[in-house]
Parts: sequence; structure tokens; C-alpha cells
Amino acid sequence: MQEFIVRKLIQLVLLSAAVLAGPAFADMKIAVLNYQQALLESDAAKKYAVDAEKKFGPQLTKLKSLETSAKGIQDRLVKEGEKMQQGERERLELEFKQKARDFQFQSKELNEAKAAADREMLKKLKPTLDKAVEDVIKNGAFDLVLERGAVIDVKPQYDITRQVIERMNQSR
Repeated sequence: MQEFIVRKLIQLVLLSAAVLAGPAFADMKIAVLNYQQALLESDAAKKYAVDAEKKFGPQLTKLKSLETSAKGIQDRLVKEGEKMQQGERERLELEFKQKARDFQFQSKELNEAKAAADREMLKKLKPTLDKAVEDVIKNGAFDLVLERGAVIDVKPQYDITRQVIERMNQSR
């Protein structure tokens, strides 16, 4: 909701500037950039995604197995719980709780490790992305570049995201 309000405010400011600037605004060279898309679609980010899948894949597989096992126990308790002897039911409930705790703990660890790896990747790629953006803006002699999220609609010829991605891929 807050992002929507900020976007509308930016649009209002730009519209006001266009009305006030009149002819001077018409001579401006404007472009739109999807910064996040440029980052995620770069070759370096795609390589990172493959590497991260290899690195975190075994942990994710283990989590899925744990989840499936816990779900099986839960289903068994729901279907057969009333027919089971109390000792068996209590043992299964305890096993389910333990698997649920293990799942939560391992899931949290995986998420934290993945987030740290993502931050590290972003830290490495950001200077390259910023340089690519700067080069494309400079080469295109743009007066104003807007984040794609702040724009409702744009003609493809004004979107420089693809150019930035290509520039990033060249600068490796």
C-alpha cells in the first residue's frame, strides 16, 4: 500500500513538472529502468541461481523429506488417531512435534544461509550493475531515468533495462 502511495506521489510530481516546464520538458530525453529485472536477468545472477541451487539443494531436499514425513504422521493421526492405543497415539504426536520443530529450525537456518548468500551476491553485483546503468545513461544521453515501478505504462523504446543487462553481461 505504501509503495502504491509513493508511486502515485512520484507520478503526480512528474505530471506537475511536465505541466510547469511545458516545452522544456518536451525536449527531455527520458528512459525507464527496471533495476531489479536488470540485476536478476544478468548472466552473473543466473549463474549464482544455479550455484545456489547446487549449494542449497541438498538442504532443501532434506526439508521436503522432513515435511513429507511430518505430514504423513499428521494424516495418520487424523485418520486413525481415535482407533489407536493411547501409547501409540502419544508416541506419534511426540514424533510429529519433534519433526515440526526440526523442520522449523532447519528451515530457519536454510533461509538465513540463503539470505546471507543473496546479500553477498548483491554486494558483488551492485557495482557492476551501477556501472552498467551509468554507462547506458551516459551513452544514451538521458536527462531523466525513472524506476519502472514508478511508471504505469511505457513504450518499449523508452525501456533501457535490456541495454543495462547486455552491458552488465559484457563487463564481466
